[in-house]
Amino acid sequence: MTGKEPLLGTLKACILAIKEGSSPCTDASPHLAPFCEILEMILRKGIKQPVLGFKRRDYWHWLEQLPQQDTCSGVTPLSIMVEKASSCEKVLTAQGRGRYFLRLALNQKSLATAIQQLARSPKLLECYDPLVSVLGNEDFMEPFLSLMLVVSEMNFSLDLQNSSFLDESWLLPVCMTYETVPCRELGMVLRYLDGRIFVIEVLPESQAEVDEVVLAGDVIDEISGFSLRNARNGQAGTVLQKLKGKPLSFRMIRWKGHDGGMYKPLLPYLKVLREKVPSFQLQQEHRHKEEKEERCLQGGRLLYNLRYLGQANVGKYGGKEVLDEGIPTVLEQHLCPREVLFDVKETEVFIQEKTSSKVLCQYSYPEISCVGRHLDSNNLFAFCVAVSPGTPEHSTFDCLVFESNSENECEEIIKRIGLKRSYPAVTENETKTKTSYDGKAHMQNSKDIRIYSDTYR
Repeated sequence: MTGKEPLLGTLKACILAIKEGSSPCTDASPHLAPFCEILEMILRKGIKQPVLGFKRRDYWHWLEQLPQQDTCSGVTPLSIMVEKASSCEKVLTAQGRGRYFLRLALNQKSLATAIQQLARSPKLLECYDPLVSVLGNEDFMEPFLSLMLVVSEMNFSLDLQNSSFLDESWLLPVCMTYETVPCRELGMVLRYLDGRIFVIEVLPESQAEVDEVVLAGDVIDEISGFSLRNARNGQAGTVLQKLKGKPLSFRMIRWKGHDGGMYKPLLPYLKVLREKVPSFQLQQEHRHKEEKEERCLQGGRLLYNLRYLGQANVGKYGGKEVLDEGIPTVLEQHLCPREVLFDVKETEVFIQEKTSSKVLCQYSYPEISCVGRHLDSNNLFAFCVAVSPGTPEHSTFDCLVFESNSENECEEIIKRIGLKRSYPAVTENETKTKTSYDGKAHMQNSKDIRIYSDTYR
Protein backbone atom coordinates (compact mmCIF):
# COMPACT_ATOMS: atom_id res chain seq x y z
CA MET A 1 0.00 0.00 0.00
CA THR A 2 1.36 3.38 -0.98
CA GLY A 3 1.81 5.94 1.81
CA LYS A 4 1.09 9.64 1.70
CA GLU A 5 3.26 12.07 -0.21
CA PRO A 6 4.04 15.12 2.02
CA LEU A 7 4.81 17.33 -1.00
CA LEU A 8 1.23 17.01 -2.24
CA GLY A 9 -0.12 18.26 1.09
CA THR A 10 2.25 21.22 1.03
CA LEU A 11 1.29 21.98 -2.59
CA LYS A 12 -2.41 21.95 -1.67
CA ALA A 13 -1.75 24.43 1.16
CA CYS A 14 0.12 26.75 -1.24
CA ILE A 15 -2.74 26.63 -3.73
CA LEU A 16 -5.27 27.51 -1.03
CA ALA A 17 -3.10 30.45 0.09
CA ILE A 18 -3.00 31.82 -3.46
CA LYS A 19 -6.77 31.38 -3.87
CA GLU A 20 -7.40 33.32 -0.66
CA GLY A 21 -5.34 36.23 -2.00
CA SER A 22 -6.29 38.77 -4.62
CA SER A 23 -7.03 37.69 -8.19
CA PRO A 24 -5.26 37.55 -10.53
CA CYS A 25 -2.15 36.31 -8.78
CA THR A 26 0.85 38.47 -9.73
CA ASP A 27 4.59 38.42 -9.09
CA ALA A 28 3.98 40.57 -6.01
CA SER A 29 2.08 37.75 -4.26
CA PRO A 30 4.08 36.38 -1.29
CA HIS A 31 2.58 32.93 -1.92
CA LEU A 32 3.74 32.60 -5.54
CA ALA A 33 7.41 31.70 -4.97
CA PRO A 34 6.67 28.98 -2.32
CA PHE A 35 4.06 27.45 -4.65
CA CYS A 36 6.51 27.38 -7.58
CA GLU A 37 9.28 25.90 -5.41
CA ILE A 38 7.05 23.02 -4.20
CA LEU A 39 5.75 22.40 -7.72
CA GLU A 40 9.32 22.23 -9.01
CA MET A 41 10.32 19.79 -6.24
CA ILE A 42 7.46 17.48 -7.29
CA LEU A 43 8.43 17.65 -10.97
CA ARG A 44 12.04 16.84 -10.08
CA LYS A 45 11.43 14.07 -7.58
CA GLY A 46 12.45 10.68 -8.93
CA ILE A 47 13.76 11.86 -12.31
CA LYS A 48 15.98 9.13 -13.70
CA GLN A 49 19.55 10.31 -14.23
CA PRO A 50 21.86 8.81 -16.89
CA VAL A 51 24.30 6.22 -15.59
CA LEU A 52 27.08 7.60 -17.76
CA GLY A 53 27.64 11.21 -18.66
CA PHE A 54 27.83 14.44 -16.74
CA LYS A 55 24.64 16.15 -17.95
CA ARG A 56 21.91 15.85 -15.37
CA ARG A 57 18.29 15.63 -16.47
CA ASP A 58 15.71 18.15 -15.36
CA TYR A 59 11.96 18.34 -15.91
CA TRP A 60 12.53 20.69 -18.85
CA HIS A 61 14.14 17.83 -20.77
CA TRP A 62 10.92 15.82 -20.82
CA LEU A 63 8.80 18.92 -21.41
CA GLU A 64 10.66 19.72 -24.62
CA GLN A 65 10.25 16.11 -25.80
CA LEU A 66 6.46 16.04 -25.49
CA PRO A 67 4.62 15.44 -28.80
CA GLN A 68 4.69 18.71 -30.73
CA GLN A 69 1.74 18.06 -33.04
CA ASP A 70 -1.88 17.02 -32.83
CA THR A 71 -3.00 14.53 -35.48
CA CYS A 72 -6.14 16.63 -36.11
CA SER A 73 -5.14 20.27 -35.76
CA GLY A 74 -1.38 20.23 -36.26
CA VAL A 75 0.58 22.54 -33.96
CA THR A 76 -0.79 22.60 -30.40
CA PRO A 77 -0.83 25.39 -27.77
CA LEU A 78 1.53 23.23 -25.72
CA SER A 79 4.06 23.06 -28.54
CA ILE A 80 3.89 26.84 -28.92
CA MET A 81 4.68 27.28 -25.22
CA VAL A 82 7.60 24.86 -25.48
CA GLU A 83 8.93 26.82 -28.45
CA LYS A 84 8.62 30.13 -26.57
CA ALA A 85 10.55 28.72 -23.62
CA SER A 86 13.21 27.29 -25.95
CA SER A 87 13.73 30.61 -27.71
CA CYS A 88 13.60 32.92 -24.67
CA GLU A 89 16.84 34.94 -24.69
CA LYS A 90 16.72 35.71 -20.98
CA VAL A 91 17.17 32.15 -19.73
CA LEU A 92 20.30 30.13 -20.47
CA THR A 93 19.88 26.86 -18.54
CA ALA A 94 17.45 23.92 -18.45
CA GLN A 95 16.37 25.14 -15.00
CA GLY A 96 15.61 28.61 -16.35
CA ARG A 97 13.70 27.30 -19.37
CA GLY A 98 11.64 24.96 -17.21
CA ARG A 99 10.73 27.80 -14.86
CA TYR A 100 9.86 30.09 -17.76
CA PHE A 101 7.58 27.35 -19.16
CA LEU A 102 5.81 26.91 -15.82
CA ARG A 103 5.14 30.66 -15.54
CA LEU A 104 3.88 30.76 -19.13
CA ALA A 105 1.65 27.73 -18.47
CA LEU A 106 0.22 29.39 -15.34
CA ASN A 107 -0.66 32.51 -17.33
CA GLN A 108 -2.32 30.44 -20.06
CA LYS A 109 -4.05 27.96 -17.69
CA SER A 110 -2.28 25.09 -19.45
CA LEU A 111 -0.25 23.42 -16.71
CA ALA A 112 -2.68 20.52 -16.33
CA THR A 113 -2.55 19.95 -20.11
CA ALA A 114 1.22 19.37 -20.00
CA ILE A 115 0.90 16.94 -17.07
CA GLN A 116 -1.93 15.03 -18.79
CA GLN A 117 0.11 14.70 -21.97
CA LEU A 118 3.07 13.35 -20.01
CA ALA A 119 0.77 10.86 -18.24
CA ARG A 120 -0.34 9.50 -21.64
CA SER A 121 3.19 9.39 -23.00
CA PRO A 122 5.26 6.17 -23.04
CA LYS A 123 8.19 8.36 -22.00
CA LEU A 124 6.72 8.68 -18.48
CA LEU A 125 8.39 5.57 -17.10
CA GLU A 126 11.56 6.41 -19.01
CA CYS A 127 11.73 9.73 -17.17
CA TYR A 128 10.56 8.88 -13.62
CA ASP A 129 11.26 6.13 -11.10
CA PRO A 130 7.83 4.80 -10.01
CA LEU A 131 9.15 3.88 -6.54
CA VAL A 132 10.23 7.38 -5.44
CA SER A 133 8.60 9.85 -7.83
CA VAL A 134 5.20 11.53 -7.78
CA LEU A 135 4.64 11.61 -11.54
CA GLY A 136 5.72 7.98 -12.04
CA ASN A 137 3.46 6.64 -9.27
CA GLU A 138 -0.19 6.08 -10.26
CA ASP A 139 -1.44 6.62 -6.69
CA PHE A 140 0.23 10.01 -6.47
CA MET A 141 -0.27 11.08 -10.09
CA GLU A 142 -4.07 11.19 -9.77
CA PRO A 143 -4.26 13.64 -6.82
CA PHE A 144 -1.43 15.70 -8.31
CA LEU A 145 -3.31 16.02 -11.61
CA SER A 146 -6.45 17.02 -9.70
CA LEU A 147 -4.52 19.83 -8.03
CA MET A 148 -3.18 20.96 -11.41
CA LEU A 149 -6.74 21.09 -12.76
CA VAL A 150 -7.63 23.39 -9.86
CA VAL A 151 -4.62 25.59 -10.66
CA SER A 152 -5.71 25.74 -14.31
CA GLU A 153 -8.96 27.36 -13.18
CA MET A 154 -7.10 30.12 -11.30
CA ASN A 155 -6.08 33.48 -12.77
CA PHE A 156 -2.40 34.39 -13.02
CA SER A 157 -0.91 37.57 -14.47
CA LEU A 158 2.84 37.06 -14.34
CA ASP A 159 5.36 39.36 -16.05
CA LEU A 160 7.08 37.01 -18.50
CA GLN A 161 9.65 39.68 -19.39
CA ASN A 162 10.90 39.44 -15.81
CA SER A 163 12.86 36.27 -16.53
CA SER A 164 16.53 37.20 -16.37
CA PHE A 165 17.09 35.68 -12.92
CA LEU A 166 15.08 32.46 -13.36
CA ASP A 167 18.36 30.61 -13.97
CA GLU A 168 19.32 31.44 -10.38
CA SER A 169 16.16 31.85 -8.34
CA TRP A 170 12.37 31.75 -8.12
CA LEU A 171 12.68 35.04 -6.21
CA LEU A 172 12.17 37.65 -8.92
CA PRO A 173 13.46 41.23 -8.87
CA VAL A 174 11.58 44.51 -9.10
CA CYS A 175 11.57 45.69 -12.73
CA MET A 176 10.78 49.14 -14.07
CA THR A 177 10.91 50.98 -17.38
CA TYR A 178 12.94 54.12 -18.06
CA GLU A 179 11.80 55.93 -21.19
CA THR A 180 13.63 58.91 -22.67
CA VAL A 181 13.65 60.75 -25.98
CA PRO A 182 16.87 61.53 -27.89
CA CYS A 183 18.84 63.76 -25.55
CA ARG A 184 22.26 65.30 -25.16
CA GLU A 185 23.36 63.30 -22.15
CA LEU A 186 22.02 60.19 -20.46
CA GLY A 187 24.82 60.05 -17.91
CA MET A 188 24.95 56.37 -16.88
CA VAL A 189 28.37 54.79 -16.25
CA LEU A 190 28.17 51.06 -16.95
CA ARG A 191 30.22 47.98 -16.03
CA TYR A 192 29.89 44.52 -17.58
CA LEU A 193 30.03 41.58 -15.19
CA ASP A 194 29.31 37.93 -16.05
CA GLY A 195 26.92 38.83 -18.86
CA ARG A 196 25.05 41.52 -16.94
CA ILE A 197 25.29 45.30 -17.33
CA PHE A 198 25.39 47.25 -14.08
CA VAL A 199 24.94 50.99 -13.64
CA ILE A 200 27.81 51.88 -11.31
CA GLU A 201 27.25 55.64 -11.35
CA VAL A 202 24.62 58.17 -12.38
CA LEU A 203 26.55 61.29 -13.39
CA PRO A 204 25.63 64.55 -11.62
CA GLU A 205 23.40 66.93 -13.59
CA SER A 206 22.91 64.37 -16.37
CA GLN A 207 19.60 63.45 -18.00
CA ALA A 208 19.42 60.20 -15.99
CA GLU A 209 19.83 62.13 -12.75
CA VAL A 210 17.22 64.71 -13.75
CA ASP A 211 14.70 62.01 -14.71
CA GLU A 212 15.24 60.29 -11.34
CA VAL A 213 14.52 56.74 -12.44
CA VAL A 214 17.85 54.89 -12.47
CA LEU A 215 19.93 54.21 -9.34
CA ALA A 216 23.57 53.14 -9.12
CA GLY A 217 23.46 49.35 -8.63
CA ASP A 218 20.56 48.74 -11.04
CA VAL A 219 20.94 46.34 -13.99
CA ILE A 220 20.04 47.13 -17.61
CA ASP A 221 17.92 44.18 -18.77
CA GLU A 222 16.72 45.48 -22.16
CA ILE A 223 17.06 48.49 -24.41
CA SER A 224 14.00 49.08 -26.61
CA GLY A 225 13.22 45.36 -26.81
CA PHE A 226 16.84 44.18 -27.28
CA SER A 227 17.65 41.72 -24.48
CA LEU A 228 21.00 42.31 -22.75
CA ARG A 229 20.99 39.07 -20.78
CA ASN A 230 24.38 37.40 -21.22
CA ALA A 231 25.65 40.62 -22.85
CA ARG A 232 29.17 40.76 -24.22
CA ASN A 233 31.43 43.75 -23.62
CA GLY A 234 30.28 46.75 -25.64
CA GLN A 235 26.88 45.29 -26.58
CA ALA A 236 24.91 48.14 -24.99
CA GLY A 237 26.75 50.64 -27.18
CA THR A 238 26.10 48.55 -30.28
CA VAL A 239 22.36 48.51 -29.54
CA LEU A 240 22.30 52.25 -28.88
CA GLN A 241 24.11 52.92 -32.15
CA LYS A 242 21.33 51.05 -34.00
CA LEU A 243 18.72 53.18 -32.20
CA LYS A 244 20.51 56.47 -32.90
CA GLY A 245 18.05 59.37 -32.90
CA LYS A 246 15.09 57.26 -31.71
CA PRO A 247 13.26 57.34 -28.35
CA LEU A 248 14.80 54.87 -25.91
CA SER A 249 13.12 52.49 -23.50
CA PHE A 250 15.34 50.87 -20.86
CA ARG A 251 14.00 47.93 -18.87
CA MET A 252 15.83 48.10 -15.56
CA ILE A 253 16.24 45.54 -12.78
CA ARG A 254 16.28 47.24 -9.38
CA TRP A 255 18.99 46.35 -6.88
CA LYS A 256 16.27 46.75 -4.23
CA GLY A 257 13.88 43.83 -3.81
CA HIS A 258 10.13 43.91 -3.17
CA ASP A 259 10.77 44.25 0.59
CA GLY A 260 12.97 47.33 0.12
CA GLY A 261 16.14 45.44 1.01
CA MET A 262 18.85 44.01 -1.19
CA TYR A 263 17.64 41.67 -3.94
CA LYS A 264 19.53 38.60 -2.73
CA PRO A 265 20.51 37.00 -6.09
CA LEU A 266 22.51 40.18 -6.84
CA LEU A 267 24.74 39.81 -3.78
CA PRO A 268 27.53 37.77 -5.49
CA TYR A 269 27.68 40.26 -8.36
CA LEU A 270 27.79 43.32 -6.10
CA LYS A 271 30.57 41.76 -4.03
CA VAL A 272 32.71 41.41 -7.16
CA LEU A 273 31.77 44.92 -8.30
CA ARG A 274 33.03 46.40 -5.04
CA GLU A 275 36.32 44.52 -5.48
CA LYS A 276 36.78 45.74 -9.04
CA VAL A 277 35.50 49.29 -8.42
CA PRO A 278 36.34 50.25 -4.80
CA SER A 279 34.53 53.59 -5.15
CA PHE A 280 31.24 51.91 -6.15
CA GLN A 281 28.35 52.53 -3.77
CA LEU A 282 24.72 51.45 -4.01
CA GLN A 283 22.53 54.50 -4.51
CA GLN A 284 19.71 54.51 -1.97
CA GLU A 285 17.66 57.48 -3.21
CA HIS A 286 17.60 60.01 -6.03
CA ARG A 287 19.53 63.19 -5.26
CA HIS A 288 16.61 65.53 -5.90
CA LYS A 289 13.95 63.54 -4.06
CA GLU A 290 13.43 66.21 -1.42
CA GLU A 291 12.81 68.90 -4.05
CA LYS A 292 10.34 66.71 -5.95
CA GLU A 293 8.27 66.09 -2.83
CA GLU A 294 7.37 69.80 -2.89
CA ARG A 295 5.90 69.50 -6.39
CA CYS A 296 2.43 68.54 -7.51
CA LEU A 297 1.53 64.92 -8.29
CA GLN A 298 -0.90 64.45 -11.18
CA GLY A 299 -1.60 61.26 -13.09
CA GLY A 300 1.51 59.66 -11.60
CA ARG A 301 3.76 62.52 -12.80
CA LEU A 302 5.48 65.18 -10.68
CA LEU A 303 4.82 68.65 -12.06
CA TYR A 304 6.43 72.01 -11.32
CA ASN A 305 4.32 74.68 -9.57
CA LEU A 306 5.26 77.88 -11.46
CA ARG A 307 3.96 81.38 -12.20
CA TYR A 308 3.32 82.25 -15.82
CA LEU A 309 4.21 85.94 -16.31
CA GLY A 310 3.17 86.36 -19.95
CA GLN A 311 4.62 86.39 -23.45
CA ALA A 312 5.92 88.85 -26.04
CA ASN A 313 6.76 88.64 -29.73
CA VAL A 314 10.51 89.06 -30.34
CA GLY A 315 10.55 89.13 -34.15
CA LYS A 316 11.90 86.75 -36.76
CA TYR A 317 15.00 85.60 -34.84
CA GLY A 318 14.55 83.01 -32.09
CA GLY A 319 18.09 82.55 -30.84
CA LYS A 320 19.13 82.61 -27.20
CA GLU A 321 20.21 86.25 -27.44
CA VAL A 322 16.61 87.49 -27.77
CA LEU A 323 15.82 86.32 -24.23
CA ASP A 324 17.63 89.40 -22.89
CA GLU A 325 15.07 91.47 -24.79
CA GLY A 326 12.01 89.25 -24.44
CA ILE A 327 12.05 88.73 -20.66
CA PRO A 328 12.22 92.51 -19.79
CA THR A 329 9.49 93.19 -22.37
CA VAL A 330 7.15 90.75 -20.62
CA LEU A 331 8.00 92.13 -17.16
CA GLU A 332 7.21 95.67 -18.32
CA GLN A 333 3.66 94.58 -19.13
CA HIS A 334 3.01 94.09 -15.37
CA LEU A 335 0.50 91.31 -16.05
CA CYS A 336 -1.05 89.38 -13.17
CA PRO A 337 0.93 86.12 -12.70
CA ARG A 338 -1.02 82.92 -13.30
CA GLU A 339 -0.39 79.81 -11.20
CA VAL A 340 0.40 76.95 -13.59
CA LEU A 341 1.48 73.32 -13.56
CA PHE A 342 4.51 72.87 -15.80
CA ASP A 343 5.24 69.37 -17.11
CA VAL A 344 8.46 68.52 -18.99
CA LYS A 345 7.23 65.41 -20.81
CA GLU A 346 9.15 63.00 -23.00
CA THR A 347 8.12 64.71 -26.25
CA GLU A 348 6.69 68.10 -25.26
CA VAL A 349 6.29 70.86 -22.68
CA PHE A 350 2.74 70.82 -21.30
CA ILE A 351 1.36 73.79 -19.32
CA GLN A 352 -2.04 74.07 -17.62
CA GLU A 353 -3.75 76.34 -15.11
CA LYS A 354 -3.35 75.03 -11.58
CA THR A 355 -6.86 75.89 -10.37
CA SER A 356 -8.94 74.84 -13.39
CA SER A 357 -6.58 72.33 -15.11
CA LYS A 358 -7.28 74.21 -18.34
CA VAL A 359 -4.53 73.62 -20.90
CA LEU A 360 -2.78 76.92 -21.64
CA CYS A 361 -0.27 75.66 -24.19
CA GLN A 362 1.83 72.70 -25.25
CA TYR A 363 4.91 72.69 -27.46
CA SER A 364 6.90 69.82 -28.88
CA TYR A 365 10.66 70.18 -28.43
CA PRO A 366 11.34 70.87 -32.13
CA GLU A 367 9.08 73.93 -31.82
CA ILE A 368 11.23 75.41 -29.02
CA SER A 369 14.06 77.46 -30.52
CA CYS A 370 15.86 78.31 -27.25
CA VAL A 371 15.52 78.25 -23.47
CA GLY A 372 17.41 80.21 -20.83
CA ARG A 373 17.44 82.27 -17.63
CA HIS A 374 17.44 86.01 -17.03
CA LEU A 375 20.80 86.97 -15.54
CA ASP A 376 19.29 89.62 -13.24
CA SER A 377 16.86 87.19 -11.60
CA ASN A 378 17.71 83.71 -10.35
CA ASN A 379 14.12 82.47 -10.53
CA LEU A 380 13.03 83.64 -13.99
CA PHE A 381 13.40 81.65 -17.18
CA ALA A 382 11.88 81.74 -20.65
CA PHE A 383 11.73 79.84 -23.91
CA CYS A 384 10.96 80.94 -27.46
CA VAL A 385 8.57 79.20 -29.86
CA ALA A 386 7.81 79.76 -33.52
CA VAL A 387 4.43 81.41 -34.06
CA SER A 388 3.94 79.91 -37.55
CA PRO A 389 6.31 76.91 -37.81
CA GLY A 390 4.51 75.66 -40.93
CA THR A 391 5.54 78.74 -42.93
CA PRO A 392 9.16 79.48 -41.93
CA GLU A 393 9.50 82.46 -44.28
CA HIS A 394 6.69 84.30 -42.44
CA SER A 395 7.32 82.89 -38.96
CA THR A 396 8.08 85.02 -35.91
CA PHE A 397 8.91 83.98 -32.36
CA ASP A 398 7.12 84.44 -29.04
CA CYS A 399 9.01 84.54 -25.76
CA LEU A 400 7.14 82.89 -22.82
CA VAL A 401 8.32 83.85 -19.32
CA PHE A 402 7.93 81.85 -16.09
CA GLU A 403 8.90 82.30 -12.45
CA SER A 404 10.14 79.25 -10.53
CA ASN A 405 10.43 78.72 -6.77
CA SER A 406 14.20 78.57 -6.55
CA GLU A 407 17.36 78.97 -8.58
CA ASN A 408 17.95 75.21 -8.48
CA GLU A 409 14.46 74.50 -9.81
CA CYS A 410 14.94 77.11 -12.53
CA GLU A 411 18.24 75.56 -13.64
CA GLU A 412 16.77 72.07 -13.55
CA ILE A 413 13.87 73.00 -15.87
CA ILE A 414 16.24 74.74 -18.30
CA LYS A 415 18.54 71.72 -18.30
CA ARG A 416 15.72 69.24 -18.89
CA ILE A 417 14.24 71.19 -21.80
CA GLY A 418 17.69 71.80 -23.28
CA LEU A 419 18.67 68.13 -23.04
CA LYS A 420 15.47 66.89 -24.66
CA ARG A 421 15.90 69.36 -27.52
CA SER A 422 19.39 68.11 -28.29
CA TYR A 423 20.69 65.15 -30.32
CA PRO A 424 22.14 62.09 -28.55
CA ALA A 425 25.50 60.42 -28.89
CA VAL A 426 26.88 57.32 -27.28
CA THR A 427 30.39 56.70 -26.08
CA GLU A 428 31.92 53.35 -25.23
CA ASN A 429 35.29 52.89 -23.57
CA GLU A 430 34.97 49.37 -22.28
CA THR A 431 38.07 48.38 -24.23
CA LYS A 432 39.85 51.68 -23.54
CA THR A 433 38.54 53.09 -26.81
CA LYS A 434 35.93 55.83 -27.08
CA THR A 435 33.62 55.55 -30.09
CA SER A 436 31.01 58.18 -30.90
CA TYR A 437 28.39 58.50 -33.63
CA ASP A 438 30.87 60.30 -35.89
CA GLY A 439 32.93 57.11 -36.03
CA LYS A 440 36.07 58.70 -34.54
CA ALA A 441 38.06 56.83 -31.92
CA HIS A 442 39.94 58.30 -28.96
CA MET A 443 41.98 56.54 -26.27
CA GLN A 444 40.58 56.35 -22.72
CA ASN A 445 41.98 55.04 -19.44
CA SER A 446 38.72 53.84 -17.89
CA LYS A 447 37.19 50.40 -18.37
CA ASP A 448 33.71 51.72 -17.63
CA ILE A 449 31.16 52.92 -20.14
CA ARG A 450 29.68 56.39 -20.15
CA ILE A 451 26.56 57.09 -22.15
CA TYR A 452 26.67 60.74 -23.10
CA SER A 453 27.02 63.15 -25.99
CA ASP A 454 28.54 66.46 -27.02
CA THR A 455 27.95 69.48 -24.81
CA TYR A 456 25.13 71.74 -25.94
CA ARG A 457 26.15 75.36 -26.43
